Amino acid sequence: MAKIKGANELAKYMTEQFVTYMETPKEQRKQTRSSAKALREPWLTRWFGWGPASLMIWWKIRAERQSTSAIKRAKTQQEL
Repeated sequence: MAKIKGANELAKYMTEQFVTYMETPKEQRKQTRSSAKALREPWLTRWFGWGPASLMIWWKIRAERQSTSAIKRAKTQQEL
């Protein structure tokens, strides 16, 4: 985007952008919007970085390990 120096240039730029937007078909605008959403990273990493995301992954793995170990303990107790 070029630097805009005055109010006339700003109005001209905004008008060009608006006309370009209105001339593109609605389906193409929807497709562009959905593809941009698909490429965006999740909101957690966008807002807070990888720290909270890594904690969430660690917590999920920890919970899965605890549940599988609890199942194994229950099976061994039933076998005895």
